Amino acid sequence: MKQLIWIAACLLLAGCSRPAAESQLLFEDAWVRAMPPGSMMTAGFGRLVNNSNVDLEITAYTSPQFADVSLHRTVLEDGMSRMKEVPTLMIPVGSEIELAPGGYHLMFMQPIEKQGDVLLLHVDVDGGGRFSFELPLERR
Repeated sequence: MKQLIWIAACLLLAGCSRPAAESQLLFEDAWVRAMPPGSMMTAGFGRLVNNSNVDLEITAYTSPQFADVSLHRTVLEDGMSRMKEVPTLMIPVGSEIELAPGGYHLMFMQPIEKQGDVLLLHVDVDGGGRFSFELPLERR
């Protein structure tokens, strides 16, 4: 009988635990610029929020709809605005990183399939974690 109570208590506690990994990295107000016909690239924006209890280092971005997805940052060098690829991005506990035109932004390049109204984005973090987001295509 004590074993049965112990198992029931463990199951109840498991049900009260924090939600799955999807809640640990948020991509708030996320959107992707709708692509004009024949375009080979577009950009994605939003706010990446580390809602976990550990620092998260993003190591890769992928989408089944594009051959290549990468993070870039627009920087001013010698009076010229340039895009530089950002290979990894550290988001400390409780912090957020804004992805916006003129700053950090995702580049979606070489579309594989016709785009619908939503893009699927996978974000890999150091240590093997993966987060998936659906990003709406918008004309802004």
